[in-house]
Amino acid sequence: MNKLSMKLGLLFFLILFGLETIMFFFLHSTLVESRVEEELIALQTRGNSHRAILEKHFDENTISHVALMESEANTDVVITNSHKDVLGASVDISLIQMYIERPLSSSIREGKTIEDNWKEEDYISTVSPIEQDGVLIGHVYMFQDTAWIQSLISRLNEQFLIAGFIAVIFTITIIIFLSKALAKPLIKMKEATSQLSSGDFSVSLPKTGDDELGDLARSIQLLADDLNYLREERNEFLSSISHELRTPLTYIKGYADIVQKRNLSPEERNQYLSIILEETNRLSDMVKNLFDLAKIDKNTFDIIKTPIDLQDFMRKIETKFSPAFTEKGMQLSVICCESITISADASRLEQIVFNLLDNAIKYSSAGDKTTITINRTKKHVTININDTGRGISEEELPFIFNRFYRVDKSRARALGGTGLGLAIVKELVHAHGGTISVCSSEGDGTEFEIVFKGETECENNTFG
Repeated sequence: MNKLSMKLGLLFFLILFGLETIMFFFLHSTLVESRVEEELIALQTRGNSHRAILEKHFDENTISHVALMESEANTDVVITNSHKDVLGASVDISLIQMYIERPLSSSIREGKTIEDNWKEEDYISTVSPIEQDGVLIGHVYMFQDTAWIQSLISRLNEQFLIAGFIAVIFTITIIIFLSKALAKPLIKMKEATSQLSSGDFSVSLPKTGDDELGDLARSIQLLADDLNYLREERNEFLSSISHELRTPLTYIKGYADIVQKRNLSPEERNQYLSIILEETNRLSDMVKNLFDLAKIDKNTFDIIKTPIDLQDFMRKIETKFSPAFTEKGMQLSVICCESITISADASRLEQIVFNLLDNAIKYSSAGDKTTITINRTKKHVTININDTGRGISEEELPFIFNRFYRVDKSRARALGGTGLGLAIVKELVHAHGGTISVCSSEGDGTEFEIVFKGETECENNTFG
């Protein structure tokens, strides 16, 4: 009784059996009452028919003829005068005397029922008044043996029992299939959750429609897919971080051994020490970025928002980055409106822009141009960073914000990227309640668009 299918089956059976019992009882009662009513109407009609003949010929021959005719039928007749003295009968008077002696409250032309209790009495009966010229001259009593009705009801009960038995068998059959149909997807979901709990995320549940079971199945499937994705991401992350940490450590250890064990000239020593310093800085930046991502993942990353004047903010950005662009033979230009103010964390916003500009420098060549454009609408402020570098292929665009993902793996070391910069940018933008998107095509440059909520007033002004 611990299985859901059995509980559902029992519940459905009790409900359906109860409904069927009520319906059968109601139908049985209705049919029985209707059948008895039909017998009474037929009895009354037969009595009225005899009454019509007797009103025309109320004599001994006619009375005897009516009594003789009823003696061959399954009904009985008793004909009396107005004083209830029996003039003719097709049945033993002693058996029905008690019904005749019952007082009649009034004479009804259509006749009336004087006994309809077929369960306890031996007869059901009706009476029809005989009148000539408006004067009551007698009565026609009609009787129907209730044993015949009991036999009819007994046959009806047998038919209902057979029908009820068939209905119960049919109900049980339907319930078995229905409970299995309901329990089968639930059993599959149970097996799927057991797989998930054991660490096996390769779960595949069949489609079960658009009902609640279908919603539950899709939720479990989505959970399994997400867990599988997270496991793959974790494995890829661990693989990437171990590789990224191993590479600079290998350089540092190798060149440190060379400096320590060999007699080097000052120039060679300085060269190797420069490599060690470069790799140490790379390692330090990577660890710092990993700490930032860890804080973001744990929601312990503090975003302290203050009003920022973007015109003044971007002028400082331009001042800091212009020498780096100039050194590479590139150009940096900033286009901003006056009095555009947003609420943001200044240091984190600077980190966002620095990472994007650093990305533009790495993937651009001499002669390329990078432009920062700030615009506003009634509800939003947009920061567009557009470069004319070599761009990103359409296949790689969906992955550039993934951790440790680098567009050009072959040049990753030469460019100094770790694949964490854009991942941090995305998390920082989201932490500010903003969104970031990218549009690029290979050979035509790249444009990042950051959208923040804000209300500003501005006049066009260009600096850079």
